[in-house]
Amino acid sequence: MELSVVNIQGKKTSKKAKLSDSVFGITPNDHAVYLDIKQYLAGQRQGTHKAKGRKEVSGSTRKLRKQKGGGGARVGSIKNPLFRGGGRVFGPVPRSYDFKLNKKLKRLAKKSVLTYKAKDECLYILEDFNFESPKTKKYADVLKNLKLSDSKTLLVLAQANDNIALSAQNLKRAAVTTALNLNTYDILNAKNLLLSESAIPALEKLLEN
Repeated sequence: MELSVVNIQGKKTSKKAKLSDSVFGITPNDHAVYLDIKQYLAGQRQGTHKAKGRKEVSGSTRKLRKQKGGGGARVGSIKNPLFRGGGRVFGPVPRSYDFKLNKKLKRLAKKSVLTYKAKDECLYILEDFNFESPKTKKYADVLKNLKLSDSKTLLVLAQANDNIALSAQNLKRAAVTTALNLNTYDILNAKNLLLSESAIPALEKLLEN
């Protein structure tokens, strides 16, 4: 698959970017995508919920009445979960919701969503560029030239670039990441995916293994 390379002025250049069919042209696996996104969202949960159990609530441990002869059920201390102010039975405790996925499955999920972006023509190849200093207006102008100001975009760079990342930081619909940190959720969450020229070989090297 070949796509035209576009510069930051929004004009097509004479260059063509060749995309590997083993990354951008596979048969998508929707279940792999589902599992990868499920793992990502589970990992975002704090899991800091906590309720006090019987041993943690304040109160006396004195037995309230005799074991037998009262005509009612047996009762221990005031911390009994049946009483108001007692401990909670099987309440939530801090935990991690994260779970493990095989690397091959995660790579398959990424390749699947990249294939969807390519098929839906939501994939743009940008000529490598840099800013001398962080400037939000400069990055906003790039998106305006590409006619993508009103849609969610994700720019993928080969390596971290603070000037570009900081320029996009204050734009609600724009995000910047690197090939190494790219994940399935971010790809699907963006309407349009922007790949820098140098990010293509880096991304293919990571996903073709």
